[in-house]
Amino acid sequence: MRRLLGSLVALVVAAGAAVLTWPSAFGVERVFPIAQLISFRAPLAAVMIAATLLMLLFAFIRPVRALALVLALIFGVSGGINAAVLFQRGLGSEDLPAKTATSLRVMTWNTAGSATSAESIAQFAVGMQADVVTLPETTIDTGAQVAEMMRDMGQPMWAHHAEYGEYGITGWDATSTTVLIRPELGDYSVIESSLDGSSNTSTVPSAVAMPTSGDGPIIVAAHAVAPRRDYMTQWRSDLQWLADQCAGDNVILAGDFNATLDHMTGMGVDGGTLGRCHDTASESGNGGVGTWPTDAPAMLGAPIDHVMATPDWTVSGSVVMRSLDGSGSDHRPIVVQLERTAG
Repeated sequence: MRRLLGSLVALVVAAGAAVLTWPSAFGVERVFPIAQLISFRAPLAAVMIAATLLMLLFAFIRPVRALALVLALIFGVSGGINAAVLFQRGLGSEDLPAKTATSLRVMTWNTAGSATSAESIAQFAVGMQADVVTLPETTIDTGAQVAEMMRDMGQPMWAHHAEYGEYGITGWDATSTTVLIRPELGDYSVIESSLDGSSNTSTVPSAVAMPTSGDGPIIVAAHAVAPRRDYMTQWRSDLQWLADQCAGDNVILAGDFNATLDHMTGMGVDGGTLGRCHDTASESGNGGVGTWPTDAPAMLGAPIDHVMATPDWTVSGSVVMRSLDGSGSDHRPIVVQLERTAG
């Protein structure tokens, strides 16, 4: 009976570890509550490694030695795989190459509305020489202030936005997404379906800015709803909508996806991460760095903010800015440098 019970415990633990380590193999990466748990691979890896050490201690107790060793193996393999995935995606690189005349720097920052001052946004954007800035949870009033401050610092920007009131809370900053674009990229306009919500993310808005002159990229300032239990359907729909924006060419998609790369498994086409867009942070050493929340160390957070681009663009560097954790927002900004893909 003891052996049977031990086998059952080992099977249950192995199944749970397998689901949390490789959820896409079971098709549960976008299913509650697995989606929430796998958002934090680093803590999962730490828990698995700690459990391995604990089981090795239990192995000194003769009656449970066999079971403890089996569980130590299960936890050890799971912890090792999770750690390997994090290392593969990148645990932090703050090296941005020198900006050239052909480089494009894209910055995204969920500012948590009035929690982050317009001055902080403007100073950081100018300091990073950003050409495109996407700001989920930022009103156009704040965006206009940022643009004016950047102009006064010698880096003018045009401000665009999309907004609508969901959650039943009119005036809540999360119902607005702003995007700033340097005039050198050409004239831009937010498409009508972003403005009226006829084709947009479900609950908080995204903004699709199309060039009306010049050869600049289509810029999608993204904001998917958070995967709370009552919003799982909307969250999955939002991710699919964002993937659909990357069906064409010359698209840059940047913002708060409320999703990690694990959640996007199976949503890419032609080698992309989401639609035809590829994730730039994971290609430049920062894919495992948490962007939320700022009150947890970056290596224990969830990488849910992204800059993505179609194959027209190649990433040459990125940075997840950790020095701004006290600025007010619960998200860390990301800055990515892109180059036109040769050929």
